[in-house]
Amino acid sequence: MYFYSSVGNLSVNIDTWEPFKPSLSEQHQGVRVLDALDNLQLLNSYTPYMEIKDVPSCMMLSESFASRLRNSSKITLSGYSNESEIFSIEMAKALDIKPPGWVMAGPPLCYYKDACDAAFRFTEAGFPIFITSGTSYGATGPATIAGSTITHNAELIAGVVFIQLINPETNVLVTDFTFPLDMKDGTPLFGNIGSSLHTAIFAQMWHRYRVPTMVSSSGYSSAKTSDFQCAYEKSISALIAALSGIDIVSLHGGIFAELTYHPIQSILDDDIASMIGRFVESVEVSEETMVLGLIEKIGPAPGQYLDTEHTFKWWDRERNTPKSTVNEQIGEWLQNGKKGAIDHAKERLEKILDSHRPIPLANEQEMEIDKILEEARNYYKLKGML
Repeated sequence: MYFYSSVGNLSVNIDTWEPFKPSLSEQHQGVRVLDALDNLQLLNSYTPYMEIKDVPSCMMLSESFASRLRNSSKITLSGYSNESEIFSIEMAKALDIKPPGWVMAGPPLCYYKDACDAAFRFTEAGFPIFITSGTSYGATGPATIAGSTITHNAELIAGVVFIQLINPETNVLVTDFTFPLDMKDGTPLFGNIGSSLHTAIFAQMWHRYRVPTMVSSSGYSSAKTSDFQCAYEKSISALIAALSGIDIVSLHGGIFAELTYHPIQSILDDDIASMIGRFVESVEVSEETMVLGLIEKIGPAPGQYLDTEHTFKWWDRERNTPKSTVNEQIGEWLQNGKKGAIDHAKERLEKILDSHRPIPLANEQEMEIDKILEEARNYYKLKGML
C-alpha cells in the first residue's frame, strides 16, 4: 500500500483559514515539503495547487509538472488539459522517466475527446495509465451506492478496454473518486462514509479482476479548517480504504474538498499515514517476537523487561510515534506553552523548508525543461490562449 497527495485549488491562510492564490514559489515549497515526508510515495497531477498566481490556466499543468520534477524525486502523475500532456511527455523524455498518466471518464458513461486524445498520447509514450471516474450519487450516477457502483464500474472497464485496444501491454490502474451528493446545495459530500462504503465494494470487485486500485476520495474532507472534523473524515476514509485492500490511498494536504490545501495539513496527514501504514504492516510472529524463553526467565512480578536486550532491540521496531503528536505529561505540556499538533506541524514545516534539499536535476535537464516550457508558451500563444 502506498500514499499519494491530495490537492487544492487554492492555498489557505493557516491562521484565518481564508483561501488565497499561491505564488509559484509557494508551489515549489509545497512540493519540497511532500518530498521530505516519510510516508508519501506519489504526487498527484495538480500538486499541490490547481491555480498559481501569474500562471495562465493553459500553462498550469505544465508549470506544475515542471515544479514537481524539480522539487521532488518521488513518482509524479501527469494530467491533461488543453493538450498539456504533449509537454509533460517531452519533459518526462528529457529525464528518461515514464510517470503515470491520468485518463478520466466523464460520468455518466462517457469519455470526452480530450481524455481519449490523452490516452493515445500517454499510451504511445509508454506511460502506465491511471483510469478514474468521479461519480456523484444522485447526479452523475444513481442515488444508491449499488447503482452508482454499476455505472462507475462500467466507466472504468470501458477505459481499461480502450487502453488495451491501443496497446495491450500498457499497465493500468483504476481509481475510485465517488461522493454522495448534498441535495441541499448540490455539492459533493467530501469525507462522507458513503464514499468509504463504495470504496470497500470497489476494492473487492477490482481484486476479482486482478487490476490494481487507487482511491482519491479519502484525501478530502468537508471541513474548512485543520480541525477535528478534518481529522476524523480523512482518517476514517483512509483507514477503510487501506483495510479494504486499496493499493494507493490519497491523503496528504487537502483540507476542504478539492478547494483548499496547505503543507501543514500534509505534515499532519503524514502522521495519519504512518499509523495506518503501521497497522497494515501487521505484527511479526516468530520465536524472537514471542520470546517464550525470556518470559519464563523474567517470571511473575516483581520481574520486568525494561533493561533487557530484547526490549532495547524491539521497542523502536514495534512502536509508532507520530511526529506532530502531543506526548508530554500535562505539567510539562503547560510549561512548554500548551502546544498542539498544529503547532508541532508548523515547527516541522519551518525545519523542512530550512534544511530539506531535494535531489537536484542535472544542468542539461534543467535547461531542457526551460526549453519545453517555452515551447508550451509559444504553442498557446499561437492558439490565442496567451
